[in-house]
Amino acid sequence: MSEALFEIAELPEFPDATVCVRDAFGVDADYRAPAFRQRTAYVPEVDPAYRFDPSTTMALVMGFAEGRRVLVQGRHGSGKSTHIEQVAARLNWPCVRVNLDSHIGRIDLIGKDAIVLREGKQVTEYREGILPWAYQRPVALVFDEYDAGRPDVMFVIQRALEAEGRLTLLDQNRVLRPHPSFRLFATANTVGLGDVSGLYHGTQQLNQAQLDRWNTIVRLDYLPTEEEAAVVLARAPWMQGGENEKLLTQMVRMAELTRTGFAAGDLSTLMSPRTVICWAENYRSFRDLEFAFETAFLNRCDEAERATIAEYYQRAIGRALHPDGTRPWRRAAPGKPVSTA
Repeated sequence: MSEALFEIAELPEFPDATVCVRDAFGVDADYRAPAFRQRTAYVPEVDPAYRFDPSTTMALVMGFAEGRRVLVQGRHGSGKSTHIEQVAARLNWPCVRVNLDSHIGRIDLIGKDAIVLREGKQVTEYREGILPWAYQRPVALVFDEYDAGRPDVMFVIQRALEAEGRLTLLDQNRVLRPHPSFRLFATANTVGLGDVSGLYHGTQQLNQAQLDRWNTIVRLDYLPTEEEAAVVLARAPWMQGGENEKLLTQMVRMAELTRTGFAAGDLSTLMSPRTVICWAENYRSFRDLEFAFETAFLNRCDEAERATIAEYYQRAIGRALHPDGTRPWRRAAPGKPVSTA
């Protein structure tokens, strides 16, 4: 496939190439996924170190291949959005992500009238939003934080989820039919039933009629120890080799203990792979493992749970955390000359 960047309008109506799922994603399946030969600026960059979850990968591949609507659910830091992006990257499929935060409204999705300057005169013209723009192009549109969307936004999305796939623009008296290569995905931390743990503040219950319109709902969990360590190592290559690599495995083990404690109700916070990467980065900066852990994770935990976390740390790392109030550095003595070396 060519690495030259093309305009999205230059892409064919349908994918004009295929890639082997086994070679591209490391999934043991005899299937060739449709792909584009040309690469546009909307295609994410390929991360060669990314580890694909086989089940999630096949669900996403079928979403791209057959136009199925796929919702990926999982806890924070499990790589939901990145998983979709990395599948799109290897298929050369243009991909646009929209975060459904509280500032995203109906007009952002559908469009609005805007005042523009033409030939020295102010005129009003309609500017289409991201949904109709993507709907008419070979684009994979990803709604991040799907369970945090506002009600008015969710009902706009519901139009695009209809079986016949037609999108009605009431403001323009137009009915759009989807481009043959338009694809729709979403990611969510919850399963649409709200969040009783308090871990995902801002999420809400989803309309079950709308949730029923997603063809495929797949759950993405954290990777096994060895694979997660390999992912972190790719982001933190300074941890490679010898004692550092052994230490990295212990750090991942610490993260797993917090997840087990969270599932059992002993902790209200857990460590994601992203937290482990931050821990490794802080360790490189501070050269003190306990302080790096404190600044990456411990300082955002409930005070009442720190004894439990300290116990997990002892079991995973094999040594105790710094006693409360201690730090790896001391205040310089008054009058001591400052080194300029």
